[in-house]
Amino acid sequence: MSNKINIALFGFGRIGRNLFRLGYDNPKYNFVAISDFGSAEALHYLLVRDSIHGSMKDDVELDGNHLLVKEQKPRIISGGEPGNIPWDAFNVDIVIDATGRFLKRDELSAHLDSGAKRVIISRNPKDDIDRYVIPGINESSIHSSDKIISTTSSTTQVLALMLKMLDEEFGMQRAMMTTVHAYTSDQPLADAAGVDLRRSRSAVENIIPNTTSAPSIVEELMPQFSGKVDGIAFNVPVPNGSCVDLTTELNRMPSIEEANNAIKKYSDTSMKGIVGYTSDPIVSSDVIGREETMVYDEKATMITKDSLLKTLCWYDNGWGFASRILDVVDAYAALEAK
Repeated sequence: MSNKINIALFGFGRIGRNLFRLGYDNPKYNFVAISDFGSAEALHYLLVRDSIHGSMKDDVELDGNHLLVKEQKPRIISGGEPGNIPWDAFNVDIVIDATGRFLKRDELSAHLDSGAKRVIISRNPKDDIDRYVIPGINESSIHSSDKIISTTSSTTQVLALMLKMLDEEFGMQRAMMTTVHAYTSDQPLADAAGVDLRRSRSAVENIIPNTTSAPSIVEELMPQFSGKVDGIAFNVPVPNGSCVDLTTELNRMPSIEEANNAIKKYSDTSMKGIVGYTSDPIVSSDVIGREETMVYDEKATMITKDSLLKTLCWYDNGWGFASRILDVVDAYAALEAK
């Protein structure tokens, strides 16, 4: 790799824009290209004035098809299919495919065929890839031969972290997850016909039950939990800020204080910066802009009949997740530098 990490953003929706906002003033990163279907004017406008995170702290100029901010000068390229852009012309080290559209290996391989050295996707894929990476779980397992990598999803990362910590401390027998998730850009604002009947209903007027692949991905990554984890999602009428409600049966049931202290220990030591902790009575909007993967809610911990432990973790499903994607970029860059 070059001295700086040359990054191309393929897709400039919420995750793509969060990645740029988080990384543009980091001297390690050189954003060389941004590909999206939107016009340069629209992408510039959406970057500098965000409905959730507000205006950028630094001025961003639009110079033809380039964004100019500090040392960054990414070229804006009209979106398309993987393989349509010659990434080698931009000396791209890593393409971050944040479109959410291309989830099969043969589709993603087209980025490599076009000159990218590595591809990271921001969704759970639909078939085999080289590696799933969740910081705090398995980042030490990465290998230089990994070319197509998934950082799973924000919910998957929270679930994996909670199961890991509880299992290490108390032994995990089985778990049931409910994620209460902000609505997403693929949901309609008003009722509209769709293949998924529940998701055909208005995102801003309903609590909508939804499936989640988080448990199955966790079981694949962490075989010790195979057959022990399941869950459901609910999309709710908030634009950002989600939570994972996890009910677990443990080998040794702690007290509420023990459970809280265990997670607090991780947040102060080995998981610092990834696992947050709060004693405040927070709500979903309070985690907007938090860079941790999750923020553990001390006041929400419950135990029933000394048999079931319920814990609650909040997360910014865009900002915190984008932070972990950049952590994975850093991990592969460090590997290449050895």
